[in-house]
Amino acid sequence: MLPIDRYAYNNGLSASHPAEKFAFSIITLVICLCASDIITSLAVILTMAGVVVICAGIPVGFYLKLMIIPMSFLVIGVITVAVSVGGTGADFLYSFTMGAYTLGVTAGSLILAGNLFLKSLSAVSCLYFLSLTTPMVEIIMVLKRLRVPTVIIELMSLIYRFIFVLMDTAGQMYTAQTSRLGYSTLPAGYSSISQLVTNLFVKAYRQADSLSVTLMSRCYEGHLSVLEQDYNVSKKNIVFIGAVDMAFIMLSLLHGGNLF
Repeated sequence: MLPIDRYAYNNGLSASHPAEKFAFSIITLVICLCASDIITSLAVILTMAGVVVICAGIPVGFYLKLMIIPMSFLVIGVITVAVSVGGTGADFLYSFTMGAYTLGVTAGSLILAGNLFLKSLSAVSCLYFLSLTTPMVEIIMVLKRLRVPTVIIELMSLIYRFIFVLMDTAGQMYTAQTSRLGYSTLPAGYSSISQLVTNLFVKAYRQADSLSVTLMSRCYEGHLSVLEQDYNVSKKNIVFIGAVDMAFIMLSLLHGGNLF
């Protein structure tokens, strides 16, 4: 079991209704995407981090490691937004010339890049809150009650299942290659990783075919039925969700952000 999946089943908010956690995550995510100011994005990031670490009891180090993963991709992406190309360097804060063109950063491009970076990171923090506090089975339960098409839910279930199958198979193959000094040198490592990827594809295809046969032999009719646990709706949680999201909306409006 992946650590993120283990924490989803064992955290301080595991007894809360999954619909409450789903609503808090999605509504806040929509606010993040609609808001256009940096202050709101920072507030969402800090709030989600506080709820995950303090209320759910997720270790700070583990949460920070998770946040570093999207941050590395976002930094690369916003660099292209921050850098502008022009014919003169008069409006640039920092620039250098390459032939007839000047590359540099302006105050506007830096603000735009920073806003995009924090908005994306705040959206990721909303999804991390949901994934760290709510198991996939409970998310699927909420989607079913929202009348999401069955084919989408079934694809989510099967893809989620095969994430673990692929990781387990890849781990076993990597261990076998390492025990045979498959990564002792750089050329041997390249050869081993190429063989691992190729064989992993073949094994995944065979396991998918076996899963299909297994489902058909059990009279699979297009949907997987799972036991659903009963939860009590908490008025306290609903008030908290409403108050926090309203605070985000007011914060965005006060700082000149545009919603909807």
